[in-house]
Amino acid sequence: MNFILFDDDSRDQLLPLTFTRPVADIRVGILSIREKWECLLACETSSKTQEYLAEKFPIAFTIDTDNYWINGSVCPDTGLVEAVKALEPGNALVSGETLIAVNSGNGKSISYVMKNEWHSPLFKINSCWDIFSLNGKAIEADFALLTKGRKSGTLSKTNRVICPENVFLEEGARVECSVLNASTGVIYIGKDAEIMEGSLVRGPFALCEHATLKLGAKIYGPTTIGPYSKVGGEVNNSVLFAYSNKGHDGFLGNAVIGEWCNLGADTNNSNLKNNYAQVKLWNYPLGRFVNTGLTFCGLIMGDHSKCGINTMFNTGTVVGVYANIFGSGFPRNFVPDFSWGGAQGFTTYKLEDAFEVARLVMARRNVEFSTADQGILQKVFELTEKYRK
Repeated sequence: MNFILFDDDSRDQLLPLTFTRPVADIRVGILSIREKWECLLACETSSKTQEYLAEKFPIAFTIDTDNYWINGSVCPDTGLVEAVKALEPGNALVSGETLIAVNSGNGKSISYVMKNEWHSPLFKINSCWDIFSLNGKAIEADFALLTKGRKSGTLSKTNRVICPENVFLEEGARVECSVLNASTGVIYIGKDAEIMEGSLVRGPFALCEHATLKLGAKIYGPTTIGPYSKVGGEVNNSVLFAYSNKGHDGFLGNAVIGEWCNLGADTNNSNLKNNYAQVKLWNYPLGRFVNTGLTFCGLIMGDHSKCGINTMFNTGTVVGVYANIFGSGFPRNFVPDFSWGGAQGFTTYKLEDAFEVARLVMARRNVEFSTADQGILQKVFELTEKYRK
């Protein structure tokens, strides 16, 4: 069996996060969607995504076994995985109008002649705000998947723990002099992750591998801090992907932060309008703001974006890829990709300067800024030019 995760129409609704990755590489819960499928399938997957992403995320076909095409925005469970694996060549699994999976046999396209209906509820990520809204459910599911039949590491006696049976430490995880309340949801501490002294954590919460919760942090679940990320201050119902930092005081709430982002000291975002109205969020394909239906919605930030100290983000702000924001006052609620500036106005972030910063930032974590990465950002720069005018 060969499994390929494809982008469906939700890809455009998930911009700017999907400018730089397939939908399946979005993190929700402890794992990315791809990692969930690979864990349950017990094998690696590839991607059918945008052409400009293909060098970094190549597709893999096989001619000597069946090719299974799986919707990369769908989060799996054991039952769904078994239903996908049971598909005969030429058959598809659907839920209403949503295509979940296809077995194309040895074919190289997502084609089928017969539909099988999936009748159970479908856990699917359709919009940016779904990532934090559904994060609690995803953390609980991933926790059960990753810890089943395993024994947690031992928590230091310097900590105060409520419902320790709902706390799991991976190898090398360190927690000292902190308060962990898992009565409201599970708490997962990944491999070689650290919770520093004085931190207050209320589950559901996931601290992924090599991530750090800094001194005196205050975390309200459901929150995920992705691999190699560092977080301090106050965080509520937010998801940070990998290699991103919010290292100091300041509030982050109902937010999604991409990879390689940095929030300066005392950066704050509003997550509630003063009139308690439902929050509107910038929509790339429509080119306008759309109603999320949510009362609480904070900040969505694309990869490699950064903001200076004391930055203030209004309720429902979308920041594109590679923006650099600084200065006093609130920037507008949509900061286009490759923008440089703040409330007083923006200019275009020059590609050469952006590439140089990426090389320096990634090298600090021993990660190469590859020619594939450069090509992706070059294409995103071109695709988003119209938003900077």
